Amino acid sequence: MRLGSSILALPFLESFASAKAIAATPPKRMIFLGGGFGFTKDTFYPKKAGRFEEIGMTEGLAPLARHRDDITMVTNLTNLGASDPHGGSTSYLTGANVAGTPGKRFHNSISCDQIAAQHLGKETRFSSLILSANEVDGGSNSGHGKGLSLSWDESGNPIPGINKPLDLFRQLFAHPGDSREELDARLKKKQSILDLVRIDGGGMKRSLSKGDREKLDEYFTGVRQVEKGLERQARWADIPKPNAPFEAPAEGLTGEQAIHLMYDMMIVALQTGMTNVISYRQPVCSLLSGMGTALKAHSLSHYGFSRTRIMASRERDKKCSGLFAHFIDRLKDAKDSDGSRLFDNCIVSYGSNLRSGHELKNVPAIITGGGAHQIKHGRNIVLPKENTPLANYWLTLMQQAGIKTGQFSHSTGILPELVA
Repeated sequence: MRLGSSILALPFLESFASAKAIAATPPKRMIFLGGGFGFTKDTFYPKKAGRFEEIGMTEGLAPLARHRDDITMVTNLTNLGASDPHGGSTSYLTGANVAGTPGKRFHNSISCDQIAAQHLGKETRFSSLILSANEVDGGSNSGHGKGLSLSWDESGNPIPGINKPLDLFRQLFAHPGDSREELDARLKKKQSILDLVRIDGGGMKRSLSKGDREKLDEYFTGVRQVEKGLERQARWADIPKPNAPFEAPAEGLTGEQAIHLMYDMMIVALQTGMTNVISYRQPVCSLLSGMGTALKAHSLSHYGFSRTRIMASRERDKKCSGLFAHFIDRLKDAKDSDGSRLFDNCIVSYGSNLRSGHELKNVPAIITGGGAHQIKHGRNIVLPKENTPLANYWLTLMQQAGIKTGQFSHSTGILPELVA
């Protein structure tokens, strides 16, 4: 099942959006899309800098040709915190060296989408929407590594993502039984559970080892985050969710169908002001399976010695670009609160923590959307310095969204070439 384009071409309707979402000037939105093992080296990446109308679109980017003047690719970015190719997306949005903290086997940091959520998500029902996918062949075989999504909280703990289109549908829209009384009962039940698990940590800390004290601090951080979530739900309890403008999706959708539906519901969530920040860790294994490829994603990444694998990798690239092009179509179709295109108020990043196969350097980074007014689209930018920190890219995009920060992770500054 796919949502019809007629649904998503609707104008912004005040009766469909929450009262808090309606504003004369639409807010900035940030969307972070992450793939798995990167793309085919010889057929996806442009060979030189320049405007796409002059240098052309590669085979892998060809499905995006209708949007060539509205996308920008940045070359020579490297996530300096990533040291394990099988770590996949683990540090994609954080830039952390997860194995580099003395005394800890694993330690991540906050992801840039969650920093964006702290600034752009204060007045929305969901500070951010965190989406992921159930992968039967998960972990390193999916190209995503550890974690439950692309998102990590301020303590470096993984944040669960919504894995199924049906679950996202239920999260976004009102359905029978959503009375205020039942919501109050659910909130009270969750609060009661928190009361049961809350303990006096002050006295315990004095008798614990350093490692156990850190674990206890992480525990309390998690409890506080749950409490904040309950407080947010309570604040929005009197503002009803919109009724769904389409039927609920089927339970078992995966691969391309799931990505289409996730994309389409993301548009509705943005258009109706339910959130301003979205991250989506997209499926890899189920996408390949749906394309009729018997190879697992990890096996396919070792494509160099097999013509069959090379061709399958190239087909995967075109499929991913086609799905991304569909998302851009929807952003351009949807109207915002002032009548402008939703596209004109969004900053969208599409990429991966790996370039091709297991290469950690020079990762793919594609930007679209009109929300970053200083970014002139339609070109491939080759940064003058190889291994420019990926964190500089995230810092640049956050500043373009109006987030006043001068540092992120291991950043050394913004990318002047991007905003020139």
